[in-house]
Amino acid sequence: MSAVLTATLGAGAVTTFAISQGQHPAIALSITAFAVLAALMIDHYSPS
Repeated sequence: MSAVLTATLGAGAVTTFAISQGQHPAIALSITAFAVLAALMIDHYSPS
Protein backbone atom coordinates (compact mmCIF):
# COMPACT_ATOMS: atom_id res chain seq x y z
CA MET A 1 0.00 0.00 0.00
CA SER A 2 2.88 2.38 0.67
CA ALA A 3 4.10 1.89 -2.92
CA VAL A 4 0.70 3.03 -4.22
CA LEU A 5 0.74 6.13 -2.04
CA THR A 6 4.32 7.03 -2.88
CA ALA A 7 3.86 6.53 -6.62
CA THR A 8 0.59 8.45 -6.68
CA LEU A 9 1.97 11.42 -4.76
CA GLY A 10 5.11 11.63 -6.86
CA ALA A 11 3.35 11.29 -10.18
CA GLY A 12 0.55 13.59 -9.05
CA ALA A 13 3.03 16.38 -8.31
CA VAL A 14 4.49 16.08 -11.80
CA THR A 15 0.98 15.95 -13.31
CA THR A 16 -0.02 19.13 -11.51
CA PHE A 17 3.06 20.90 -12.85
CA ALA A 18 2.45 19.62 -16.39
CA ILE A 19 -1.16 20.82 -16.37
CA SER A 20 -0.07 24.22 -15.06
CA GLN A 21 2.32 24.47 -18.01
CA GLY A 22 -0.51 23.87 -20.49
CA GLN A 23 -0.51 20.13 -21.07
CA HIS A 24 -3.92 18.58 -21.70
CA PRO A 25 -5.26 17.03 -18.47
CA ALA A 26 -6.14 13.70 -20.11
CA ILE A 27 -2.58 13.23 -21.35
CA ALA A 28 -1.13 14.23 -17.99
CA LEU A 29 -3.43 11.82 -16.13
CA SER A 30 -2.65 8.96 -18.51
CA ILE A 31 1.07 9.51 -17.90
CA THR A 32 0.37 9.52 -14.16
CA ALA A 33 -1.58 6.26 -14.40
CA PHE A 34 1.27 4.65 -16.35
CA ALA A 35 3.82 5.83 -13.77
CA VAL A 36 1.76 4.41 -10.90
CA LEU A 37 1.31 1.07 -12.69
CA ALA A 38 5.01 0.87 -13.49
CA ALA A 39 5.92 1.58 -9.86
CA LEU A 40 3.52 -1.10 -8.66
CA MET A 41 4.90 -3.66 -11.10
CA ILE A 42 8.48 -2.89 -10.06
CA ASP A 43 7.54 -3.09 -6.38
CA HIS A 44 5.66 -6.36 -6.84
CA TYR A 45 8.28 -8.17 -8.92
CA SER A 46 11.44 -6.86 -7.27
CA PRO A 47 13.29 -9.45 -5.19
CA SER A 48 12.90 -8.96 -1.48
